Amino acid sequence: MVSVIIRNRNEEQYIGFAIQSVLDHFKNPEVIVIDNNSTDSSLEVVSMFRPILKKKLKIINISNYSPGASLNKGVNECSNNTILILSAHAQITKVNLSKAKLDLEKNVAVFGQQIPIYKGKKITPRYIWSHFKSNCVKNLYSEIEDRHFLHNAFCFYKKDTLINNPFDESLQGKEDRYWAIDMVNKGHDYYYDGNSHKVNHFYTTKGATWKGIG
Repeated sequence: MVSVIIRNRNEEQYIGFAIQSVLDHFKNPEVIVIDNNSTDSSLEVVSMFRPILKKKLKIINISNYSPGASLNKGVNECSNNTILILSAHAQITKVNLSKAKLDLEKNVAVFGQQIPIYKGKKITPRYIWSHFKSNCVKNLYSEIEDRHFLHNAFCFYKKDTLINNPFDESLQGKEDRYWAIDMVNKGHDYYYDGNSHKVNHFYTTKGATWKGIG
């Protein structure tokens, strides 16, 4: 089984797609939504899934927000050792949970391909999107950013790994990159699998990945 952490702040447009894709691809998932004082109808959308998920849907509020703080809070709420961090504006189209679990035996994280969707249209991958190819790479390094590249919009972890190595709560962005750098410096590996795991990543002005791209 898998626990899925979704960070939310006013993501009413796509969070339903994200949760529905979780239900479409996993058996008996646990969904944990970490909400940062949303003022739109996103939590109403999330609550629509309660009749299906029942007690396996948790909505947790966080006021003192940072990407790392919200994820660490979500990790502590997870009931399963296999965790998927999923963007509120990402829709799973392909995933192989068995392979992800197998790869997590040798790697501290496994993340998948993101396909950028701008106003309903797939766009030519450039800048950050150029990293997401249909291949497999250990300890993916970004020549663009000149550092190790990991992305939390669609990434698997083990709970005990994140309990022992939490995300930096002082950072206001790129918590995944800095975490990856720290893990590699400690002698660990992480894995990119663009063949087995894929999501559509929808354009939103709220998405840090899209800043300056759209």
